[in-house]
Amino acid sequence: MVVTHGTVGPGGGRHAVTVGNFDGVHGGHRAMLERVRREARARGIDSCVLTFEPHAREFFSPRDAPARLTRLRDKLELLAEAGIDRVHVARFDARLAGMSAERFIEAVLVRGLGAAWLLVGRDFRFGARRAGDFDLLQRSAGACGFALEAMPEVALDGARISSSAVRDALATGDLRSAERLLGRRFTMSGRVAHGERLGRTLGFPTANIVLRRRPPLAGVFVVEAELEETRARLRGAASVGRRPTVREDAAPLLEVHLLDFEAPIYGRHLRVSFLEKLRDEAKYDGLDALRAAIGRDVQRTRDYFRTHG
Repeated sequence: MVVTHGTVGPGGGRHAVTVGNFDGVHGGHRAMLERVRREARARGIDSCVLTFEPHAREFFSPRDAPARLTRLRDKLELLAEAGIDRVHVARFDARLAGMSAERFIEAVLVRGLGAAWLLVGRDFRFGARRAGDFDLLQRSAGACGFALEAMPEVALDGARISSSAVRDALATGDLRSAERLLGRRFTMSGRVAHGERLGRTLGFPTANIVLRRRPPLAGVFVVEAELEETRARLRGAASVGRRPTVREDAAPLLEVHLLDFEAPIYGRHLRVSFLEKLRDEAKYDGLDALRAAIGRDVQRTRDYFRTHG
């Protein structure tokens, strides 16, 4: 898959295109991507996804923006797995936010990406002040030389699959529902960073991943982890949160205690799959109480894997 960034320049041939944040690349997104792939094959052209970094809501109101389901790296990997030929990551900044809807069609979709066929939802809005909509695309399609198709809603148990629905499930610790909506287990990933070594002091060393954005879930979980370089699959207990027993103002952190594993993995990329929620994050009266709680979490994690193989 070819990935391009920044301003969309002319060239690169004709494409079957879809547009969106694709946060989580959930079941609804995957149905959309498959439709784009099929149409691209039928037309003998490449498939293309236009996505944005940061998300528009993160640009306009960073404090109120929804939690991210996927980092950009993870999203690109999922789009590649879906068989997309090209992804363009447009920087969402003041220039793009102020671009008129008509200019967006002409400069980005037509000249930039060479859209021969475009798939969007009927509720798709774009351009300055969100003035562009499906009706404008319909009126522009003939003159601009692209075909337009509306993507129907994809539902599960009668409810629309959406990134918001995945976030709601994760926020309540309902990993089963999140997995069904995503079509896979929920994962988080990143480079293992040096921490304060508190876990080692307590007898439960952890692999720490700093979370640059607010995570969509919090608490203590049973997890499986995979080291990218070796594909080794490891079992563990993970905490996602701000460690209130240690610091009141700490940045969010993913801490993974890997069972029966002691090799140094600083700087390596770790992907963590969430299997079961054990409890909410809690503030304890001192490190001894915290050590005892972690011990119970690790024992429950071992019990989980004995039961579930």
